[in-house]
Amino acid sequence: MRAHRMTLIALTVVAGLSLTACNGDDTPSPAASSSSDATSAGAGAGEGSGESAGAGTDTGSPGTGGKESAGGDSDATDRNGTCRTDALKITAIDNSISGDDVGSVAVTFVNDGGRDCTLSGFAGVDLKTAAGTVSAERTGDPADRITLKDGDSTAFTVSYPINDSGGSGVRITGLLVTPPGETRAATLKWPGAASLPVTDGSGSSAKVRVHPIGSAGQGG
Repeated sequence: MRAHRMTLIALTVVAGLSLTACNGDDTPSPAASSSSDATSAGAGAGEGSGESAGAGTDTGSPGTGGKESAGGDSDATDRNGTCRTDALKITAIDNSISGDDVGSVAVTFVNDGGRDCTLSGFAGVDLKTAAGTVSAERTGDPADRITLKDGDSTAFTVSYPINDSGGSGVRITGLLVTPPGETRAATLKWPGAASLPVTDGSGSSAKVRVHPIGSAGQGG
């Protein structure tokens, strides 16, 4: 009887060990699946990150993403009705008169924001050159406040010395324009003469000067 009982106990232990062994064989499978899921998730995260970076690059593209990302008509003006950079179409053309010792570029603002906005005072103007940035000085001319309806335009003048020295001068590579009251500049191609003369900066004709909004056609 005792021998029979010990036989049953032995069989029970063996059965228990067999069951444990079976469970041990099945356990690693979910672990392998989790590792695969983690790899897939990691790959997905990498792809998503790449798409996000691309979207960020598009949003920052000059003249396109910035305006669309601000959203609708609200980006045409700020709380005071001032025309914002991303609500203006900004262009520049050569407006010089042949034979003058001062060149002239006319910069035009077109209200492209979908609602009325205002401009007054002076725009910020910087010339990018091979020797660095040259900031235009304001003239002493009076400045008016101008309201632009949607689609309307106004312009102002940038005057600069003509390089008639016979030398290569300082090469101009670009034009930066910041509307009054704004901090974001628009980058434009420079439409005027290719270079500035190398001078000591003395005399008004030797300086790059910005005239008030609405001044295009007033000369240097």
